[in-house]
This record gives sequence, structure tokens and C-alpha cells, in this order.
Amino acid sequence: MSTQNIKSLSPVEHIKGNSNYLRGTIKEGLIDEITGSLAPDDTQLTKFHGIYQQTARELESERKKQKLEPLYSFMVRVRVPGGIASPEQWLEMDRLSGEYANSTLKLTTRQAFQFHGVFKRNLKSHIAEINNALLDTIAACGDVNRNVMCSPNPELSEVHEETYNFSKKISEHLLPNTTAYHEIWLDKNLVAGGEIKEDNEPIYGKTYLPRKFKIAIAVPPYNDTDVYTNDIGLVAISENNKLIGYNIIAGGGMGNTFGDDRTYPRLGNTIGFYKKEDALKIIEEIVKIQRDYGNREDRKIARLKYTIDRKGLDWFKSELIKRTGITPENEKKIKFISNSDIYGWTKGINKKWNYTLFIENGRIKDTEKQPMKKALREIAKIHKGDFRLTANQNLIIGNVSGDSKITIEKILKKHNIDVSNNYSGIRLKSLACVALNTCTLAHAYAETYLPGLIDKIEPLLKKNRLYGQEISIRMTGCPNGCARPYNAEIGFVGKARGIYNMYLGGNKNGTRLNVLYKEMLKEDEILRELDYLFKLYSEKKKENEGFGDFIIRQGIVFISDF
Repeated sequence: MSTQNIKSLSPVEHIKGNSNYLRGTIKEGLIDEITGSLAPDDTQLTKFHGIYQQTARELESERKKQKLEPLYSFMVRVRVPGGIASPEQWLEMDRLSGEYANSTLKLTTRQAFQFHGVFKRNLKSHIAEINNALLDTIAACGDVNRNVMCSPNPELSEVHEETYNFSKKISEHLLPNTTAYHEIWLDKNLVAGGEIKEDNEPIYGKTYLPRKFKIAIAVPPYNDTDVYTNDIGLVAISENNKLIGYNIIAGGGMGNTFGDDRTYPRLGNTIGFYKKEDALKIIEEIVKIQRDYGNREDRKIARLKYTIDRKGLDWFKSELIKRTGITPENEKKIKFISNSDIYGWTKGINKKWNYTLFIENGRIKDTEKQPMKKALREIAKIHKGDFRLTANQNLIIGNVSGDSKITIEKILKKHNIDVSNNYSGIRLKSLACVALNTCTLAHAYAETYLPGLIDKIEPLLKKNRLYGQEISIRMTGCPNGCARPYNAEIGFVGKARGIYNMYLGGNKNGTRLNVLYKEMLKEDEILRELDYLFKLYSEKKKENEGFGDFIIRQGIVFISDF
């Protein structure tokens, strides 16, 4: 185990170590009516409970003039392993968004529900009612394993179903063991006989992981979970339509920090093929390696990707073999063809239907043109199947019977909701994080800006006969990369309000990082660059050549392993 000097540990490590297994003074802070915020140390701990404290940043200067504290509210993230919820759970999430939050639901890039604008006075009731719906928020954030992603259509094949069930098993196995969550939010006194129960974290230890940890499963030929961008990625391998195991990937991660060359986005390395019965043991030991050797002094370089690069990939593989006694086989050959969702109707092996809806940037809300929230509420009331959140921020209405299929189509049409609404290929492959106005890390807008920018990009596509061409475009308000901009064909990362760095050269499969093309671009400069690039692409692309591949072949950006 790594021995790091306790005096040099980051402040968050001390907060975790002194928290009594994630309790801190959260319980006391919730009943303090003097402020709408929680104590600074507690805002680190509430992340483990699925909660981020935020402010309405655009109101800060005005509230300061009025001698008022910032308008604090909380983002609450709901853990949904594999991304599947029942119609009853959907209706509850819909209700809670109106009762306690800002009346919208956010579908995240990790297949989770997210609420925004929850005030402190409502937090406890809100989380208790989420739990009443048989969902929870524990480990949706924090220095632990987060929501485990999986290709969200288990009815496509037996392999899909088995990997979905495994994603739930991983999630439960790696949940924090502390009883603090139940005590604080659910008023459950788990102490027997009046004696204090000693909490224990057999996997994480008292100070949990050095940084967040992400796991995803993909089933070829679709990389719809961007599996290489995770700390651990599992690529399902089948023979004769039966799952035999996984190519396991380690060390992916998108986040970096402007101006700090020690930080960088990274795709994971495939460390070998493992039989399916060994996969959970391998995953647990990778988590423990990161627990023991991850950097606890500087959180900027604390993810598993930095541990692997610092210690060496050969060391990492050897340490994993030493801990598990399992030597991997050589990785199996795979082929990904896309990291997109398949829109519209698909039929499962159970003869039922699944309908994939485009949800722009994952925001479920009612507008005059498209009352999406209302339509989905109406569907949930009659739907006997399920709802599936995708890693591309879209929604699948799943397990639909033939009779219900017609009814659901009518509801969608009545509310002007249908992927055949002439969406451009680039809009259908767009992702954006929340960013400003609420994210405390954001430098710029993303979710509220990207749709309008695409409105201006689409005429350029039409002019160059590319309107239907699928080109992935992703935008974040800061370099942390929550919408995975660094493996998009076109990526934008906010530097300041209205100013973005532009990245080019990812591919349509999500298996290659892009590189910085130009810095500090304003909107007119972005549109001018794209107009030039689209014209070039339209005139000189090869048949079926993706935009990112073309950009590299033309030498517009250079990627050494192309």
C-alpha cells in the first residue's frame, strides 16, 4: 500500500478522514435556517450522498449589492444502474421535479436522473421520496464508484440482458457500506441495543478513493457508453450469441485543467480478456489498487489514469495479477461501428418494441412547441414496460407491446415529438453538460448555448449538402469534460463566457481522442471555421469517410496513431 505523508494530503482527504464515515455535520446543517448553504466541509461530504451545492451565479453581483448571501440551491443526482427505470419511478421523478426542483429533469451522460434548484429546506424530503420510489442518490457523486453504465437495451439479445444485470451487480458490490446515508436522509437508526455501531468500508477504507471512479460496459458493435473514457471499461465478448467474458480496459478519463500540463484526457488501455466469472473480482481489485496507490496529495492528478501513467502499465498489470491470482488472456478482437444511439423503433428478442427519443442535451421540459415532459407523463401512465436512459442523454421507451406501440405513437405525435422532425445529423449526435448558470466549475455556457449554436451551424451543413451527415459535436463549460468533448469529432470547451477552445479529430466510434485545433474562439469565428471545414469535407471526402477521419487525413490536425 502507498504510504503518503499525512501532512501533505489534500484538504479533502482530511475532511473524509474526520467525517465519521461521511456524516460530518450534515445533519446539523440541514436544520440551520440562518443560511441556505451547508458548511464548506459538508459540501465535500454531500457529494457522496449524491448532492452538489450550487448558486445562481448570474444573480450573485445583484444579491451582493443587496447584502444577501448567494442564492444557494442543490443539484441532486439519482443513481440508476444500467439506466433503466419503471413507469412508476418515471412518474415519481416527474412529480418530484415539480414539487422540489425547477420543474425539469436532466438525463445525464452517465444514465442518471438529475434535479436542479432544490433548496436546502427541501433536501431531506426530496431524497426520502426518491428512496420511496426504490431509487437512491448514494454514490451518485463523490470519491467512490459512480453510476455503472451499460448499453441500455437488454432486450436486443441475451448478451445485452446479461451485461445489464452485471452492471447492477457491480453497482451494488461497490456501494459505500456506511450507514450515514440512511441515518441522515431516511431517519433510520441502525444502531442495535442503543450501542454505537462501528461502520466499516471493506473496499474503500475510511477515506474512500482519492478521486471519483467510473465504470461502463459496452456490447459491440455499439460503443454507446463511450467505454474507453472510463476508469474501467468492459467490452462484452460473445461466442455463438453467449457471453463468455470481457475485454477489460483501465485508465480512461476526460478531465483536465487549463494551464496544467500534468493533466490530460486519456482513453483507457485494454489489459486483457477475462472470463465473465472473474470480472467482478478483477474490478474490485482495480478499485483497491487505485485506493492504495492513487494520489491523495493533489486531486488534479488523482484519477486512475494518472496512477497508471505514474507507476507504469506493466506495473499495474503485474499488481493486478498478484492481487487476484488471475492472468488475463490476450484481448479478443472487436469492432465498434458507432457510439450513437439508434433512433426510432427497434424490436427485441422478446418480440416487444423499444422507441429511442432524441432529448436535446438530456433536458426534459415543456416548451410551447414541444411539451416533452407532459407527453412522457402521459405515456408513463399507460406504459407497461420501462424507461431507459442512454449515455447520449436520450431516452428509450422500452418493452412496448404491439397494442401500446400505436397508442404511444399517437401521444408523441399529438405533442409534436418524433425523431423524424427533420433533425440534422449533427444535432442528433450532440451532447452538452449543464455548465453556467449553476455549475460552480463552469467558465462558459454549454447546455443552454449549444442548441442555438447548432441552429446557426445547420444552414452551413445544408449549403454544403451535409445536413443528414452524422457528425458528433460536444460542448462543456469547463475542461472537466462531463459531456466527453475530447473524443468527439468536434469538441468545444469553454474558456470564458462566449469563448471556446475547438478540438477536432475524434471518430464516430468513440475510440480516438481529438486534439486542440484553435483556442479562444467567439461564435462568429466558430462558424467561419466550420463553414470552411464543411466545404472542404463535402468536396473531398471519401465514400463513408467520417468527418474526424477526414480532418486527420487532410492534415488539418495531426494525430500520431491515425
